[in-house]
Amino acid sequence: MDREKYLNRINFSGELKLTLEVLKLLQKAHLLTVPFENLDIHYNRPIELNVEKIFEKIVLNNRGGFCYELNGLFYKLLTSIGFNAKMISARVFDKEKGYGQEFDHLTIIVDLDGAEYLADVGFGEFAFAPLKLDLDTVQNDQRGDFVFDKYDEAYFRVNKIVDGQSTPEYIFKKKERQFADYTGMCVYHQTNPNSHFTQKRLISQATPKGRVTITDNLLKIKHEDSTTELVLKEETDFKRELWKHFKTKIEP
Repeated sequence: MDREKYLNRINFSGELKLTLEVLKLLQKAHLLTVPFENLDIHYNRPIELNVEKIFEKIVLNNRGGFCYELNGLFYKLLTSIGFNAKMISARVFDKEKGYGQEFDHLTIIVDLDGAEYLADVGFGEFAFAPLKLDLDTVQNDQRGDFVFDKYDEAYFRVNKIVDGQSTPEYIFKKKERQFADYTGMCVYHQTNPNSHFTQKRLISQATPKGRVTITDNLLKIKHEDSTTELVLKEETDFKRELWKHFKTKIEP
């Protein structure tokens, strides 16, 4: 993996020190430049857990990806710099279905200066900064307030506080995993009609004060407290907005 090209892709030009501040800058830079998207699934392009292919897609071809791609590659970046990081498995919360299966989500824990931080660039709308793994302590982030608690004896849980209520995001164990461990669920999320990734095409990226999202044929732009929407009636409209907002081109 060409680290310099990766850093250029996310517009990071700072000094690479093993500090919390650098980890914060890397995560935020990534979230502001690399979209969360599932477009390959809807254009029948298989996604493989192959670092070289993911690097080519995201870095060289200016694309995004979903958690296995985004956090899988970000993990490689962090470890190449020297951060003590590990990939872990998480089970995402759904208000109708409960928690997903093991390996439903790939995320990262970084051990830094005796503390553990959850670093995640592959969950869509989430924290801008890594979250310190302290239980029952509200952490203020630019993207909202978050808190960790124990789900049961085996799992930790990360929650977002919405309107004063603690809403689960996902549960996880701190056990280190290997990239290949996620293969089965990576295939599931590309092929199973019960996966939300197969139901609608999606591309979404954070902006400094909001978010830009295309879901199927609906463009939604959030900026501070305002939201504008535009229905994309034709495929040409979709491709135009895809390039305008994400600098992404994709062909069937």
